[in-house]
Amino acid sequence: MSRLQQLPAALQRSLEQRSTLKVIAGLMNFDAASVARVARAAGHGGADLIDVACDAELVRLAIEASGGVPVCVSSVEPEQFPAAVAAGAVMVEIGNFDAFYPHGRIFGAEEVLALTRRTRELLPEVVLRVTVPHVLPMDQQAQLAVDLVAAGAA
Repeated sequence: MSRLQQLPAALQRSLEQRSTLKVIAGLMNFDAASVARVARAAGHGGADLIDVACDAELVRLAIEASGGVPVCVSSVEPEQFPAAVAAGAVMVEIGNFDAFYPHGRIFGAEEVLALTRRTRELLPEVVLRVTVPHVLPMDQQAQLAVDLVAAGAA
């Protein structure tokens, strides 16, 4: 069974049909009330996936508030992922790097690849998505995408 086949059937279908609606609460949004509002709206609006900050309590909150919409968590710290998955997240994502740029934090290709490898070590069977930083030159973005797939990103 592939990792993608472990996802809920409705989410698998939306991914296969390339019609997935992912609602993002925010990588840096740890405000429970805000996440609950976004999750409720996502549930009412027919979202296929909700992306929340990597926190077990927020995962449980988003699942409940949305009426069961699958949850993806985003982080740049792989060690945070296992608790969120244990709380019900069906997918993890390394990315949403734009939140860091205003603070001068830039992610290079080697760092993103290292984060991917560490995440795969921690969670070998979980669907892993990785954002390619748009600040890299185009040839480096293309090479990183190839390297990420080889390292186990979906």
